[in-house]
Amino acid sequence: MSEKPNTVTQASVTRPTLHLPKPHLRALPLRAVPLRSTCGRPHPCPPAMQRRILEQIGLFQGLSGDELASIGARMESLAWSAGEALFSAGEPAEHVYLLAAGQVKAFRTTATGQRTSLDFFGPGDVLGGLTWAGGSGYTETALALVTTCALQIDAGAFREVMFAHPSVALGVLDVVSGRLARARSAEQEQASATVTKRVATGLLRLADTFGVPGDAPGTTLIQLPLSRADLAAMAGTSAESASRAMSRLRRSGLIDTGRRWTAVLDADGLLAAR
Repeated sequence: MSEKPNTVTQASVTRPTLHLPKPHLRALPLRAVPLRSTCGRPHPCPPAMQRRILEQIGLFQGLSGDELASIGARMESLAWSAGEALFSAGEPAEHVYLLAAGQVKAFRTTATGQRTSLDFFGPGDVLGGLTWAGGSGYTETALALVTTCALQIDAGAFREVMFAHPSVALGVLDVVSGRLARARSAEQEQASATVTKRVATGLLRLADTFGVPGDAPGTTLIQLPLSRADLAAMAGTSAESASRAMSRLRRSGLIDTGRRWTAVLDADGLLAAR
């Protein structure tokens, strides 16, 4: 996150452009430039930049500059290349991560190796040891999808921040409650909806969170590298069933896909998908 030449921030900003073969979608840049062997290790982050990052995170809205500086002094800056783990399920939940740039997916794995409870995070999101009591472990694994930078704070220090600033604690409660509500909604969908409907609902959810408008009216581009396993975890099904559902949605003209992107061409059609 340093502003000096040849630093992580420049690597995450100077990146290749995705050239879509479809005329109705706008090409967007990808944060896919690999980092060197310093990934996952501390690197400089100027106080001014650190404050700008904290100002973009909903938990800290309304705090003064001095309060943000005090919180920032407890943090260190880290970066990961695509495919690297920020943390893994079962490890002690020792840190909280505040994403500054990039994309992260978090998932749980069953005893048979199947991924479940898939969720995605981007700049401004908070994940990790969001608990009031220490000693627990991470319940999921978080992987960087692209070059990702985050501010890391010790879980104990973060609890002290919550006690000192009730608005932060209330914000954490909202975050945790929202994720639990999404998990319950996904469980209900998996119990009652078809695989195609579940895939369509998951894509609409991603479009709402990560989507940007395409060139054609009503189209939305989701620039996330979704694998077959990701689609399966999102829909609570097998990779083969998720792939068949995606093929049906493509044939129906509701979506289009590429190597690292998915486009929603007809949101109303996806809502009605069966």
